[in-house]
Amino acid sequence: MTNADRPRSVTGEDVGATARLLARAFGDDPMMRWFFPEEATRPAALAGYFTTLLTRQYLPYGVCERTGQAAAFWVAPEAQEKAVPDEGTIRALAALLGDRADWFRDCVEAAAANAPQEAHWYLAVLGTDPAAQGRGQGAELLRAGLARADAAGLPVHLESSKRENLAVYRHFGFEVLEEVRLPADGPPLWTMRRAPRA
Repeated sequence: MTNADRPRSVTGEDVGATARLLARAFGDDPMMRWFFPEEATRPAALAGYFTTLLTRQYLPYGVCERTGQAAAFWVAPEAQEKAVPDEGTIRALAALLGDRADWFRDCVEAAAANAPQEAHWYLAVLGTDPAAQGRGQGAELLRAGLARADAAGLPVHLESSKRENLAVYRHFGFEVLEEVRLPADGPPLWTMRRAPRA
C-alpha cells in the first residue's frame, strides 16, 4: 500500500474530490437510489449530497478520513447530537432531494429516535470508489476507526442499506441488531453493533 492509500484527515480542500468519490461509491446503494431515483442526475445529486453533509455536519463535528480511493466519516460520542443533520442541512439538501426531502427528514428523525443509548462511536459513512474495491483501502479506514473505539473501550454502531456489506462488517466483528423499514416503502436498513475489543 502506498502512502497515498494510507488514511489521512479530510481537509476543506478535499471536499469536492471526497464528495465525488463517495458519489461513485454509493451509486448502487439502495438507500441512495431511493433518495435519488433518476439515473441521469444521480451522480451530481450524490456529489451535492455528500458535499453538504461533509461541510455542514461531519467536517465540523466528526472525524473524516480518506485514502486515495476511499473515505470514512466517524462521530465520537460527545459530538453525536451536533452531527445529526439539522434543519439547516435538510433545507440545504431539499433542492437535491426534491419530493423526497420529507422522506429524508423522516429517516433522520427515525434514526435519532432509535439511536443507541449507550456511549459509542458511530460510523456514519464508509465508501470506496468501485474502481478500487478489493484493494483494502476501505478496510484500512475501518481498522483505523475501530482502533480508536477500542482504545476508548467503546462499541461502534452503524447502519447499512446494502445487504452485501453485512458480511464485510461481520468480518470486522459487527452483529446485526435490527432490520428497519424506511418510510414510503423504502429499502430495508440494518443496524449493526461491534463490541469493544481489548
